[in-house]
Amino acid sequence: MTTSPLGLLDTDSLIDEEDRTIQQTVRRYVDDRIRPDIAEWYEKGQIPVREIARELGSIGALGMHLEGYGCSGTSTTAYGLACLEVEAGDSGIRSLMSVQGSLAMFAIWKHGSEEQKEQWLPEMAKGEKIGCFGLTESDFGSNPAGMRTRAKQDASGNWVLDGTKMWITNGSVADVAVVWAQTDDGIRGFVVPTDTEGFSAPDIKQKMSMRASVTSELVLDGVRLPAEAMLPDVKGLRGPLSCLTEARFGIIFGSIGAARDCLEATLRYAAERKIFDKPLGGFQITQTKLADMTVELGKSMLLALHLGRLKDDGRITPEQVSFGKLNNIRESIKIARECRTILGAAGITLEWPMMRHANNLESVLTYEGTSEVHQLVLGKALTGQDAFR
Repeated sequence: MTTSPLGLLDTDSLIDEEDRTIQQTVRRYVDDRIRPDIAEWYEKGQIPVREIARELGSIGALGMHLEGYGCSGTSTTAYGLACLEVEAGDSGIRSLMSVQGSLAMFAIWKHGSEEQKEQWLPEMAKGEKIGCFGLTESDFGSNPAGMRTRAKQDASGNWVLDGTKMWITNGSVADVAVVWAQTDDGIRGFVVPTDTEGFSAPDIKQKMSMRASVTSELVLDGVRLPAEAMLPDVKGLRGPLSCLTEARFGIIFGSIGAARDCLEATLRYAAERKIFDKPLGGFQITQTKLADMTVELGKSMLLALHLGRLKDDGRITPEQVSFGKLNNIRESIKIARECRTILGAAGITLEWPMMRHANNLESVLTYEGTSEVHQLVLGKALTGQDAFR
């Protein structure tokens, strides 16, 4: 008799029926649509983004925790659980979903004008329009305040944007980009249709991680926008950082999905693989590894559900989100690596998910704030001292 890794703690009993139904719907989609092809997509570095976006839209997964404008209006815990199931398929697919819903859509929903919301959100919720989020630059990742992208108003009040953004998920397939730029009035966000003259998004190639995801550079060369393209309701870094906090929440759950997938696959392998005429799972060292990984996975799930409840109650803080992202991605990447050791050489192939998840999690470890940034966020909360400078 065997028990599933999360079943040991019966964490399902902590999830209400509606949220669990949403989770099961997303899990079935991933099993039916993502798992059969993900190894090939990863190996080729190609993914049918528009098909997947429409499919995610059809099950209500894009911007699902937002209210109105064609969005599902689910709990944020349900959104987290959906991220968990999608990332169990692949971190790159979850990145597509997160950038669409928690960065591009959230920025427009939270900080945009009514006209901007009506123009973009319904089609983005259906996956008919794809969005990206342009904050990071090649020299300004953890320090976005130093960004060089500039927006200037001309005599007629229109905006002209110049600059580049780097490591942008969905960039070359996006219909709309939310771009953050320096202005004479501080950092502001702009809704940029990607067919605007002067906008281009060359893909970044030769990636060893997130291969089933589109990653691009954004180039803005004299991109002219009307005055109403600016997000009107936010000024300064508070705007993009609020969006990043939203996306980090999804990572807290999503990383658990990658770790769970590794551990479930490892349990199957350990039951089938014979060594010295005995199942690999019958050896003490193997069981010790499996037990330790299950403990960390369970703790991560309990943390995620606690933070989900706080967020649903409107009580979560950015520091708590940093807490969750720091812990859960750190533990998930350890689990992926440890699972690979149990499989030995088989673990490096795409027949099994461990190396793919481990490689992807190297990116998740870095984006939406590096581990070091989140450590300093917690350090400041604990000591009252700002160590960023």
